[in-house]
Amino acid sequence: MASFVDSKYDAAFCILLGSLSVAFSDVVVDSMVVERARGESQSMSGSLQSLCWGSSAFGGIVSAYFSGSLVDAYGVRFVFGITALLPLITSAVAVLVREQPVHGPTRGTNLPLASLSFIEGSKQSIIQLWDAVRQPSVLLPTLFIFLWQATPQSDSAMFYFTTNKLGFTPEFLGRVKLVTSVASLLGVGLYNGFLKNVPLHKIFLVTTIFGSALGMTQVFLVTGLNRKFGISDEWFAIGDSLILTVLGQASFMPVLVLAARLCPEGMEATLFATLMSISNGGSVVGGLIGAGLTQLFGITKDSFDNLATLIILCNLSSLLPLPLLGLLPRDIPDANKESEDIEMKCN
Repeated sequence: MASFVDSKYDAAFCILLGSLSVAFSDVVVDSMVVERARGESQSMSGSLQSLCWGSSAFGGIVSAYFSGSLVDAYGVRFVFGITALLPLITSAVAVLVREQPVHGPTRGTNLPLASLSFIEGSKQSIIQLWDAVRQPSVLLPTLFIFLWQATPQSDSAMFYFTTNKLGFTPEFLGRVKLVTSVASLLGVGLYNGFLKNVPLHKIFLVTTIFGSALGMTQVFLVTGLNRKFGISDEWFAIGDSLILTVLGQASFMPVLVLAARLCPEGMEATLFATLMSISNGGSVVGGLIGAGLTQLFGITKDSFDNLATLIILCNLSSLLPLPLLGLLPRDIPDANKESEDIEMKCN
C-alpha cells in the first residue's frame, strides 16, 4: 500500500492480509491473558485486562496525533510505509515470551496430537468448542454480549457530517483521535480504580443508561445548538468524544473480563477468540442496521436533514438489551484476593 497499490481491490486485499495477521497474533496474546485470569477473581481479571488495554491506549496516544499531521504533510503512502515497520517491532517482542511446551495426549482425547490428521484434529477442536459454547453458563452471557453490541449505530453518518458538512480536516481528526486515545486510557483507569469489584450487571446497566443519554449530545452538533452556547464545533466534538470514549471504554472492559472468565482450561485461545468474534459480529450487525436506517432516512454524504432523528433512535435502541441482564452470571464474592491483586500490580 505504500508503493504499488492503486485499485480498491488491491487495497482491500492488503487490508485483509494485514487484519488477518493482527487477528492471528491477537488470539495468541488473548490466550496468554486468559490463562493468567482463569480461576481468578473478577478483580484480578479486571486488573489484567486493564493492563492490556491501558497499554493499547498508551500506544494510541503516541501515534494518534502524528497520523493526521503526517498525512497532510507527506501523503498517505508515506504513512503506510512508516506504519509497515511497526508490526516488525511487535514481532521482535515475541522472542521474549517464554512458555512451557505441552507434550502428551490432547485434552479430551486419548490419541496423541501427532497421530491426528489435520481434518480429524480440526473436527475434534470444533467438537470441544461446541461443547464449551453450548453450556448455559457460556451461551447465555454470549447471547447478551451479541445483542448488546448489535444495536444500530450512527458512526458512519456522523463521520460524513463532520468531514463534508463541518469541514473537519485530517489533522483535526488526528487530534480527535489523540483525545479519544487519552480518553480510552482514562476509561481503563476508571474501571480498574473504581469498577472492577462492582457486579458486571450493575456496570452494564449504569453505563448503558448514561451512554444513551450522553450520546444524545451529538444532536447539539448536528443542529448547531452548541454554537448558540458559544461552543465551537471543534471544541464540542473534542469534548463529546472525550466523554463518550471514557464511558464506552469503561463499559467495554466488563465484556473482556466476562469473556476471559468464561473460558475453560484447554480452550482459552479458541473460546476467547470465538466470544470476541461474536461480539465483533454484533457490532457488524449494529453497523448494518445503522446503515439501513441511514438509507431509510434519506441521509447521504451531502444530505443530513434527518441525522438528528437517526442519532436519537440509535441511542434509544441501546437500551433494548437491558431487560436481558438476567442472562449474565451472578458474581462470586472475592475472597482472600487482595494479596494476589497487590502482587499482580507490583509485577
